[in-house]
Amino acid sequence: MEKDNFFMQEAIKAAIEAELLGEVPIGAIVVYEDNIIGRGYNLRETSQSSTDHAEIRAINEACKNLGTWRLENTTIYITLEPCPMCAGAIIQSRIPRVVFGALDPKGGCAGSVHNLLNEDKFNHRCEVTNGVMADECGTLLSNFFKKIRSKKSKI
Repeated sequence: MEKDNFFMQEAIKAAIEAELLGEVPIGAIVVYEDNIIGRGYNLRETSQSSTDHAEIRAINEACKNLGTWRLENTTIYITLEPCPMCAGAIIQSRIPRVVFGALDPKGGCAGSVHNLLNEDKFNHRCEVTNGVMADECGTLLSNFFKKIRSKKSKI
């Protein structure tokens, strides 16, 4: 658990980088043999690309660093439960373990809305640990959206 907290803190740092750019603060890292090999944060607004999620960016960097699309023996740490697209990318990348912070009751696909990461019909399933530093991850998102609503109400 101590290791999970350490790496989730790194994912939170990535989320804060996104927030500094005006992006929704979601961060992700991929860890292999206790080393961070992929780091990503949400950049959808900056790139105007619907696929520019933290997980996708972290997975792409990890694949590049390992020189393979198969991210076996890795763990991905994400500040928010993955969406359907990101859950699919995790499955396709063969990441065996997923650790996330806050639940996403409107779009999460690691147990909230659906559980793609443990779908029996797929050839790959993940071990999922949720709720790691959930309060910190959730507060980061809540505060971000409160600021946005506050700005909109002043207009």
